[in-house]
Amino acid sequence: MTDGLWPATVTARRDGGAPVILRALRGKDRREWEALRAKNIGWLHPWEATSPEPVTTGLAFRQLVRQFDREAGEGRLQPFVIETEGRLVGQMHLFGIAWGSLRSACAGYWVAESVAGQGIMPIALAAACDHAFLGLGLHRVEVNIRPENIASLRVVEKLGFRDEGLRLRYLHIAGEWRDHRSFALTSEDLGRSSLVELWNRSQGTSPQRHTDAGPH
Repeated sequence: MTDGLWPATVTARRDGGAPVILRALRGKDRREWEALRAKNIGWLHPWEATSPEPVTTGLAFRQLVRQFDREAGEGRLQPFVIETEGRLVGQMHLFGIAWGSLRSACAGYWVAESVAGQGIMPIALAAACDHAFLGLGLHRVEVNIRPENIASLRVVEKLGFRDEGLRLRYLHIAGEWRDHRSFALTSEDLGRSSLVELWNRSQGTSPQRHTDAGPH
């Protein structure tokens, strides 16, 4: 089931805009990734999951890369960074991947404040969904968002995710258990269409998407 799933690279192309690339985090990304995280710490703090138990130390960067690759190789995670115009601008993870009769994943993402509102996140999420449905053969992708996160709510609404209701005290963020709204797409919602293609058509651009799932 998990052979050949990782590493994977997904590229979504748009007329009039630089390609948006989802790829694995690499050891040589350390300096750029750490600088990006440090620059956006205040921007991300209200929305990022935290541990309800005290944590004294985090993973070193190389440990983090190895953990991502190990979880991905075992079929539980697709841990992408988002790259455009030759620079890192965020992350996009498909996590909690379940196989068998469920065949689902959750999507979690963030983008740098400097590129927010430039259409990068909708195309990145669309590309991740295409990878989930067309590349991995999953049936369902779910996104859970705090009701206060207006920008992220707009992303799933633009892409046609179905609102499946409120989950009370769903995730621990910034010291509290926070409510989230749950959104989802299934493969039936798209039929044979690509979500990147549908998004590009809605924006008046011609669609292109390329997936390289690495060696099989």
